[in-house]
Amino acid sequence: MVSSEWAAMAKLVAQIYARHDAEPFREPVDWKSLALFDYPQIIKKPMDLAQVKRNIENGKYPTIHDAAEDVRLIWKNCMQYNADGSDFYVLAQQFSKRFEDKFAKLLKDQNHAAGGGGGGGGGKSGGDKSGKNSAEPTIEEKRLFAKMLYKITKEELGKVITELDDKCTVALKKNVSEDEVEINVDRISPPVFHEVMAFVKSCTGDVTQGSSGGGRKKKAAGSKPSSSKKSRTS
Repeated sequence: MVSSEWAAMAKLVAQIYARHDAEPFREPVDWKSLALFDYPQIIKKPMDLAQVKRNIENGKYPTIHDAAEDVRLIWKNCMQYNADGSDFYVLAQQFSKRFEDKFAKLLKDQNHAAGGGGGGGGGKSGGDKSGKNSAEPTIEEKRLFAKMLYKITKEELGKVITELDDKCTVALKKNVSEDEVEINVDRISPPVFHEVMAFVKSCTGDVTQGSSGGGRKKKAAGSKPSSSKKSRTS
């Protein structure tokens, strides 16, 4: 019998698939017919909504979070291949935001953990920790996160950005010309927020600090030593 969380996940993917503007993401990119001969060199792991649907139906994912990672990979691939600001790039951003909002609601409705188990076997246990990890961050937590980003090293900041790029691309706005990345804290999904927050706290060793003031925008550079760190919480 299909669990309620897997039924909800399948419904979410089906809803996205059925949207009229989801056509570019439904099937694998036919790069040969489109003469996109550099596509296989740039995109190392292609993914599409039809494949995600099949994987869910066939029980290929250990947890719904694994399914969500493949959905995120669809948007990430599109934004990686297409130029920032192009129609396809913007469309992928919009779908990413829509998916993260709906997936966060699904987790909340299911009282599910970040990385928690369900269906397909091999899922991690939930419990109290899971409820906490799927809870919507408070304004104070977001401000604290933004403030603590100023205290970590450039290398640690790079790890945060890499994690967000892998798990919540919609939270990043890349400025290629200036070699900067802006983190929008409000767009980080709750499970991913608590994960990166735990990492940042482990880097600073400051797990009890309050959050007064702090944290508007965070621009985190990729390779420029002089680039500034900023982070947006509103």
